[in-house]
Amino acid sequence: MLDMIPGTEEMTALLGQSLYDVWNQLCAAIDENYDMECLWNKGGKAWTYEYKYRRGGKTLCALYAREGCVGFMVILGKDERSKFEAERETFSKEVQKIYDEAKTYHDGKWVMFEPVDNSSFDDFIRLLRIKRKPNKK
Repeated sequence: MLDMIPGTEEMTALLGQSLYDVWNQLCAAIDENYDMECLWNKGGKAWTYEYKYRRGGKTLCALYAREGCVGFMVILGKDERSKFEAERETFSKEVQKIYDEAKTYHDGKWVMFEPVDNSSFDDFIRLLRIKRKPNKK
């Protein structure tokens, strides 16, 4: 856990204003569809921060931040991978490529998008829908 949750100033200094805007837009898009618990954490070796969306002990997705870079990760289990495969042609070539190159572990396929810009948001939200139906009315 983090001792201090980073504020606007810290995040802007880390990411730069345009990427911090992307971060906020992505969070807003997720928040619009999902009512989740949001957890800040250290980002491990590769990232400064992790911002995880969870509910009922299950992670929906996580955003990552480090100097000048935003990452977005979603882990797809077996059934979710089947759903993605069925719809894969409707996703951008870039998303398909990243999906194909993602490593599969015992708990699912860890699909990490980095760097993130707002051109992929629609695909991200659709990936999240495969993982979990939006729960916001």
